[in-house]
Amino acid sequence: MQRKVMISCAVTGSADTPARNPAVPVTPQQIAQSAIDAAKAGAAIVHIHVRDPATTRPSMDVALYREVVDRIRSSGRDVLINLTTGPGARFVPDEENPQKPGPGTTMKLPAERVRHVVELKPDICSLDMGSMNMGPQVFVNTPTHLQAMAVAIRDTGVLPELEVFEAGHLLLAKRMIENGHVKPPGMFQICLGISWAQPASPEAMSYMRSLLPANSPWFAFGISLHQFPMAAQAVLLGGHPRVGLEDNLYLEKGKLAPSNAALVEKAAKIIEILGDSVATPSESRQILGIAARS
Repeated sequence: MQRKVMISCAVTGSADTPARNPAVPVTPQQIAQSAIDAAKAGAAIVHIHVRDPATTRPSMDVALYREVVDRIRSSGRDVLINLTTGPGARFVPDEENPQKPGPGTTMKLPAERVRHVVELKPDICSLDMGSMNMGPQVFVNTPTHLQAMAVAIRDTGVLPELEVFEAGHLLLAKRMIENGHVKPPGMFQICLGISWAQPASPEAMSYMRSLLPANSPWFAFGISLHQFPMAAQAVLLGGHPRVGLEDNLYLEKGKLAPSNAALVEKAAKIIEILGDSVATPSESRQILGIAARS
């Protein structure tokens, strides 16, 4: 039977990518328009970070999030908005005293990391379910911080996207569902290929999928050259793909992606080639149990 497959588009991320591909949106207007264009191309969900327009660096400014969300909502384009809560969790130890934070540390309290979610009430927000080495830095998400964030998200009525980079993250997410911090059955995002976590391979995705709670909707992505192979793998295994300029700058080998919409169009083609169909935002709300905005 043909399955409805949702496409999530991660629009800009927080890495130092605008200099590597000018299509990466930076200003609130650019981010919102790129999200709208991705929705026109078939994305049911747009995953949003914001950047300082002057520096292109990642930002946690609620005003920037508000402008992006307002622009998308006022456009008339139906799409589910997914705001990140990832910023505010990087720790770089001081070179002389590792107990102290060094340059590059962004650690924030849980309430600060979800303030924009509580105020803007998007359909979805990400929740990174554990700590890990991420490149040369440490990405710190302690269980107590995650519980506080999860409760705030739950009480706001927003669906958390449980981002899992390795098996332990998924097991912690399941425990938080069991303990009531997250409403069952949970929605998962399997994140593959990030240094240093699960590799972007069919075996890794299959293993992570095997650990999911029954009936949990799930997405998956691989970064860089793994984006489209992992998109196809997610569809084959019964999940939903995430694509976008946050994770990958290229449309094909040696060819920079001209837009997020182009990446979404390619993902939609993969879904259709594999015999399924692309879910609309309305259909995606039904799958995820999210009420339409009044």
